[in-house]
Amino acid sequence: MYKPGGSLRDALSNIEQKNWVLPAIQREFVWKPDQVTGFFDSLMRGFPFGAFLFWRIEPARSGDWKFYDFMRNYHERDARHCPELGPISNRALTAVLDGQQRLTALNIGLRGSMALKRKHARKTSVDAYPKWHLYLNLLSLLQEEEVAEGQLERRLYDFRFMEEARPYKQGQEFWFGVSDILSLQDGPSMVKLLTEASLEGDDLNTAYKTLDRLHRVINVDPLVYYYEETSPDLERVLSIFIRLNSAGTLLSQSDLLHSIIVSQWAELDARHEIAVLLDEMNRIGAGFSFSQNFILKAGLMLADVASVGFRVDNFTRANMALLEQNWRKIRSALLLATHLASQFGLSGRNLRAVSSLLPIAYYLYKIEALENFLTHTRHATDRQEIRRWLVASLLKPSGIWGSGLDTLLTHLRTAIRDSADSSFPADQLRDVMAGRGKSLVFDEREIDALLDSEYGHSNTFLALSLLYPFIDLRNQYHVDHVYPDALMKWAALKKLEWPDEEVSWVFGRRNRLANLQLLDGAENNEKRKMLPADWLKLRFPKAVELEHYRTAHDLGSGLENGLLGFREFFTDRRARIRTRLLEVLNQPKS
Repeated sequence: MYKPGGSLRDALSNIEQKNWVLPAIQREFVWKPDQVTGFFDSLMRGFPFGAFLFWRIEPARSGDWKFYDFMRNYHERDARHCPELGPISNRALTAVLDGQQRLTALNIGLRGSMALKRKHARKTSVDAYPKWHLYLNLLSLLQEEEVAEGQLERRLYDFRFMEEARPYKQGQEFWFGVSDILSLQDGPSMVKLLTEASLEGDDLNTAYKTLDRLHRVINVDPLVYYYEETSPDLERVLSIFIRLNSAGTLLSQSDLLHSIIVSQWAELDARHEIAVLLDEMNRIGAGFSFSQNFILKAGLMLADVASVGFRVDNFTRANMALLEQNWRKIRSALLLATHLASQFGLSGRNLRAVSSLLPIAYYLYKIEALENFLTHTRHATDRQEIRRWLVASLLKPSGIWGSGLDTLLTHLRTAIRDSADSSFPADQLRDVMAGRGKSLVFDEREIDALLDSEYGHSNTFLALSLLYPFIDLRNQYHVDHVYPDALMKWAALKKLEWPDEEVSWVFGRRNRLANLQLLDGAENNEKRKMLPADWLKLRFPKAVELEHYRTAHDLGSGLENGLLGFREFFTDRRARIRTRLLEVLNQPKS
């Protein structure tokens, strides 16, 4: 049953006195100025704007949770977050579960301001963010019948955020500071205000009518209605909140569950911790694209919550306390896993499935790995096995990290936790994956598909990194052509007066895996359009070094014949890579 909550002025009073507060599960204020002015127009026109959902908290429980105040003076750069309220105890509170955006719009429009960056202004300039207050043009009133068909969204009342009121010009505009309506009496006081501004005749009548309407909407009319939840059970409140919000598209499930963590951590500021970790992980190496969603799932997995699924019953008070208790270790393991992925040459460009790092992070968490795991020779075999397993899972064309992900991650975690092996249990993980229809065994058809991977596809880098693990990918490596692409364009090949069949064969294979290699930035710039035999002689003047490089990189026959040797080179290297891929991808660890 919905209850009456008085006028909008009463609502503002409750906000000002901190009787109405925001629980930590609420998101930030996200409305733009146009949404705020549109809301005030709706209020003036008598449109329904929805009831509020409140959570009644008794004095004895008010100190159990963290609360935030409503935004009043929004600043696009310096004040975008709701201010945190200090400890509150022995006070009855009303936490707003639904209605934050509407109430904040009222609070800013009637009591505060918005400071938004000027167009083209420098973000660091002190003058870039003028403070805007809400004004209403009292002479702007249109009649409903003046709104043309198809323009139902057109506003009848001209509310605007401005730095200061514009001077009144007879028959045009008269701007009234909306916040002044809270202190303005109706009747004679309004007439006095308008006549002192030299309004008369039709302008006076229109302005008075509009001002009186604003006064009644804000100060008099009982427009606030709400439903109040009184249960002290946070689980019930969270369920209501998620049920209420999950039907919309503006607030994701990830946002809601993040808010639950924020609301339940006792010592650490979860919002700050997660944001800082996310930024730090995404800055590692060439940069990654991890999301809040990834951090939340990682938290569930590493904290050994029963299931890693995004369900509210996984985000219980006990589970979140466990997450907070182990946060430092979880944070360390995630950073270490990201650094390890970066050492493998991975980044946001080629890490197609970030979930593939979660079993690795859990393993590092379980063994309490230190930073020297990344470099110490004692861990070299472990790093090699982790890379082989990870790259194989990313190369598998059937999509290991797609459907059934939560169940797969839970089973992989169990295999790692129960493993008696002191090193990364790659074989056990392969068995688990095979048992769930996600085998890491590659058949010949899949190998041939990899061999046909072309320049620019993430598979080309992954396959080359697996084939040639001796390359130190901590440096900036490029996937480049063995035979330069510039010399193998269609027009360039036609100039050689080759038969059309040969031109077509070479042109169609120039970008495939057998003609690709990993070169560091300096080598890539040095090589450029040089034929491979010429570059190799320049790069390795000693015959022993030259032969070693060619053998290590499967640069077999055909190079000495220039472009005429491409068919021989490509066919030979493709066969070598095919054999090596079958061996590397399908050979068990032990």
